[in-house]
Amino acid sequence: MKIRSLGRFLIDRYRDAILFNRNLLIAAACGFIASTAVSELYALYDASKLYDSLVALATDYALYLPVFGFLFYRDNKDRYADEQGRRNNKQLREDLKKLLAAFSVSEVIYAMARLLAQYQLLTVYGIQPYEAAMLGESIAWAVFFLSINLMARAVRLFKS
Repeated sequence: MKIRSLGRFLIDRYRDAILFNRNLLIAAACGFIASTAVSELYALYDASKLYDSLVALATDYALYLPVFGFLFYRDNKDRYADEQGRRNNKQLREDLKKLLAAFSVSEVIYAMARLLAQYQLLTVYGIQPYEAAMLGESIAWAVFFLSINLMARAVRLFKS
C-alpha cells in the first residue's frame, strides 16, 4: 500500500518531466527510423560519408522537431488556456522561451555528437550506413537526454 502511494506521489510530482521525456522518445523514434532509412538510401546515390551523415541529420530534424512540438503542445494545452478557455499567450511565450533555451544548447551537443559519431563509424570502422546512422544516433541521444533534462531543470521548465 505504501509503495503504491509513493509511486503515485512521484508520478504526480514529476508528471511534466515524464511527459516531456516520453514526447522526446516518441519524436526520437520517428527521426531514428526515417534517418536510418534515408542514410542507407543516400549511400546508394552518393559515396560521400560526410554528406550521408549530414542528410541523415537533416532528416532526423525534419521529423523530430514537428513531432515533438505537436506532442508537447497536446500534453500541455491546458496550461495555455485561461479560465474562459482563451489562449494564454503570455504563458505560451514564456514556455517557448524556456524550451528554446533548453533545446539550443542540447541540440548543438546532439548535432555535433551525431555528426561526428556517424562520420567516425563510416570512415574508421567502415560499417554500413544504416548501422552507422543507428549507432551514431544512439550515442548522440544518450548525451542529448542528459543535457536536455539538465537544461530543462536549469530554466525551470517544469513547475514541480
